[in-house]
Amino acid sequence: MKHSTNVFYQNSAVTQELRNQLNGHKSAVVWFTGLSGSGKSTLAHAVEKRLYDLGYRTFVLDGDNVRHGLSSNLAFSNEDRKENIRRISEVAKLMTEAGIIVMTAFISPFIAERNLARLLFPNDVFIEVYCKASLEVCELRDVKGLYKRARIGEIKSYTGVDSPYETPKDPELIVDTEIESLEESVSKVVGLLSLRGVVG
Repeated sequence: MKHSTNVFYQNSAVTQELRNQLNGHKSAVVWFTGLSGSGKSTLAHAVEKRLYDLGYRTFVLDGDNVRHGLSSNLAFSNEDRKENIRRISEVAKLMTEAGIIVMTAFISPFIAERNLARLLFPNDVFIEVYCKASLEVCELRDVKGLYKRARIGEIKSYTGVDSPYETPKDPELIVDTEIESLEESVSKVVGLLSLRGVVG
């Protein structure tokens, strides 16, 4: 993407480090990825609630919610999916600079786009969490009927049906939502944040 030559980055007198000090914790992005129905949104919101109850500043960027506003002009072609993830990555970066622990819950099916998101952050700030669940289980959980509609051709380019999902090769954490309880998965994510020094 070509950048304007008339735009200059403005540095703030209040740094991310100062905001982290004010908040009493580090900022980070926890990037939940997985098939539709794998439990990304459920887990992200449960992690947020746990962290909020502990006094941490948090926010969830949820795929459906973002599609209502920031990405309302995008469809679901591969190019539009890539642009959606680019936008989310930049928003998450701004929010971590504001001192917030950000959870992102998006299918984000392509390794290349997830890697581009990772490059926006220092190594200890980006935490990729793969919500592992088989396609069969995800389809059974599909309360919106989206897989069914994709199977009969009403929805095109649906991840897992006629568009690929590229499994993470080396995520910071794998949660197996087929066999773990929600509480177990939440504890694993919060435990990793503690090990990373994001939370106390």
